[in-house]
Amino acid sequence: MGALLRDLRQAPFSVWAGLAVLALYLIAAIFAPWIAPYGEAQVFDIPYADWSREHLLGTDQVSYDFLSRLIFGARNTIGIALATTVISFTVGVSLGLVAALSKGVVDNFLARLVDIIISIPGLIFSLMLLSIVGSNVVTLALIIATLDSTNFFRLARTTGMSIVAQDFIEVARLRGDGPLWIVFREILPNIMPPLIAEAGLRFSFVFLTISALSFLGVGIQPPTADWGSMVRDNATLITYGIVTPLLPAAAIGILTISVNFVADWFLHKLSGLQDGH
Repeated sequence: MGALLRDLRQAPFSVWAGLAVLALYLIAAIFAPWIAPYGEAQVFDIPYADWSREHLLGTDQVSYDFLSRLIFGARNTIGIALATTVISFTVGVSLGLVAALSKGVVDNFLARLVDIIISIPGLIFSLMLLSIVGSNVVTLALIIATLDSTNFFRLARTTGMSIVAQDFIEVARLRGDGPLWIVFREILPNIMPPLIAEAGLRFSFVFLTISALSFLGVGIQPPTADWGSMVRDNATLITYGIVTPLLPAAAIGILTISVNFVADWFLHKLSGLQDGH
C-alpha cells in the first residue's frame, strides 16, 4: 500500500484527473436518491420542458426530470457494468487457470470453445441472444459477462501456463500441496496485477457495450434510467439546437476516458518502464 501511495504522488495529472472523475461518478452512483432533485420515474406535466429553476436540465419525452435521470443513470449503468465485469473476471480467470493446470483434452476443449465465441462479433452476438431470451438486467449482465470472460480466460491461461512451468510450482507439488493451495498461494499472486489492469480496461468495454445495446433498445429497459437509452430517446432535440441529449453521451465518454487514464498508468507501472524526463 505504501508503494502504491508513493507511485500515486508521482503520477501525472491525467491519472489524478481520472481518479477525481471516477470518485465523482462513484459518489453520484451511491448517493443518487439523495443527490437527485426528483425520483427516477417521477412524471411531470410537460414533456421536453426547457431548462428552468424547477428542472435544471428540462424534462425528457416522458416528462421525467432529465437531471434526476442522469444521476440515477450513473447508478444503473455503472452498477450493472461493474457487476458484469466482476462476473466475467471470475468466470474467465477460473476457467483459464483450470486450462493452465489441466492441459491436454480439457485445455484444448476450453481453448477451442473460446476461439469459437471470439470469432463472432460481440455486439451482434449479444443482440441475437437478447432477442431470443428477452432483455432484462439479469440476462443482459449474464450474456455480456459470458462473452467478455473470453478475454480474461486467454490472459489467465497464458500467464498461468508461464507460472505453472516454473520450478517453485513443481516444488509445491512435491510438498503435497493441493491444486487449490497452488492456485491461491502460488499462481494467483503472480498473475493478479495484469489481471486487475485488464479488468479496468474491460470495464470500459462492458460499459460501452451496455450503453450501445440500450441505445439500440435491447439493453436496460425503462423506466430504469440509462445513459444509452437517454441519448436515443431524446436525440430529436439535437435537430432543434438543444444539447440535452449530448449530456449522457458526454457522461459515457468522460467515464471511459477516465478509466483508461487510470488503467493505462497501472499497466505502465506493471511493465517496469520508467517515465522519460
